[in-house]
Amino acid sequence: MRFPVRLPFPLRIAPPAQRAAAVALVSCLAGGAIGPATLPARAQSSEPSAFARPAPSLFGMAELDPQKFLVVAAPIGSSSRSQLNIYEQVNSRRPCFAVATGRPAVVNPLLSSFDFSGICGRYIDANGYSVRVGNTDLATVYRLSVVNQDSDTVLMALPTRPGAGPEMVVGRTLGSGSGFLKLELEPGWRLARRTFRGRSLGHVYLYRDSWPALSASSAPGQASEAAPAAGSSNSSSPPSAPPSTPPAVR
Repeated sequence: MRFPVRLPFPLRIAPPAQRAAAVALVSCLAGGAIGPATLPARAQSSEPSAFARPAPSLFGMAELDPQKFLVVAAPIGSSSRSQLNIYEQVNSRRPCFAVATGRPAVVNPLLSSFDFSGICGRYIDANGYSVRVGNTDLATVYRLSVVNQDSDTVLMALPTRPGAGPEMVVGRTLGSGSGFLKLELEPGWRLARRTFRGRSLGHVYLYRDSWPALSASSAPGQASEAAPAAGSSNSSSPPSAPPSTPPAVR
């Protein structure tokens, strides 16, 4: 004799892991005994994690020629604040930028003085760049911010969601100054091209192969990390983060 099984939630709107566990439970009750082996692995584990563990990224990545790119701290109007710009020399018809010597290195954004269509690429906001660590696209849970300090200007990758990961230093101007300044990427960081189903997109990553090591004082689940000194690089196993929605292919 079979008895109806009532679930505490509508099966059709349950999260995937909960739905799978419910289906397994109903199946086992209908057919006989139930044990740990009959439940999905995700339903069995309640182990805490330092970071969120969502689905893998929808996007791929491809290497690019770093000699054709420049990472810049660009002033915002007449204020003392700066934002991230990335310039690309697409071809050699005209130079897109000029970089002076010194620390910090002052940049002349030549592309702003002519129609650079087909000659230069310019990435000036989150539509054009984002953070990636290993196989994880972090566009939905991290933002890139240029922070002016007393003796330096620092490019930071900052989590926008609790538990997404630590704060990370991505680059520095290696000195204080005004105007357009070149950002030198920290060891372990490089630029890469975002791809979708093998096709290159008009979007670049600030990328590293693995997560930097958390400081000893950082507790699991906290989005904080001691800022590493310039020239240092540590790594640990990368977590996953939610995928971002594919943009229109450009």
